[in-house]
Amino acid sequence: MPKVIYPGTFDPITNGHTDLIERAGKMFDEVVVAVAYNPKKQPLFDLDERCELVRQATAHLDNVTVTGFSNLLADFVRSQHATVILRGLRAVSDFEYEFQLADMNRHLAPEVESVFLTPANHLSYISSTLIREIASLHGDVSEFVDPVVANALKNKFSNR
Repeated sequence: MPKVIYPGTFDPITNGHTDLIERAGKMFDEVVVAVAYNPKKQPLFDLDERCELVRQATAHLDNVTVTGFSNLLADFVRSQHATVILRGLRAVSDFEYEFQLADMNRHLAPEVESVFLTPANHLSYISSTLIREIASLHGDVSEFVDPVVANALKNKFSNR
């Protein structure tokens, strides 16, 4: 089975992301979680912190590796000798944007396929944006993220 790249900002990784990674791990020999450096997004956690949180949240998975990247996704996928990009779809509203990305990636790297997975129903409403907002207001996010992520969020916002 081919290697799959699961790209994203993961600021922070949620249980919805982890659900997709676990399921992809059953479908592919290797899952590379590619944590994107995107200065336009001004993430809460820097790239190294996000990579480490993803590593800790996926440590129970033998066929998952985590790496940061800052180049064009199509080029990154080629550099990893992968043939598949995994993207998650939470709701119909995600579809149009993800469809555009898939079409552009197909244009840039015709040898690479995009596949889409939906998270489990009870995780479909979780987004990193919502998690950051709840945590910034000192709400309990432990139901939505790995304990190490909940602790990192608590630490980030305890000083604010």
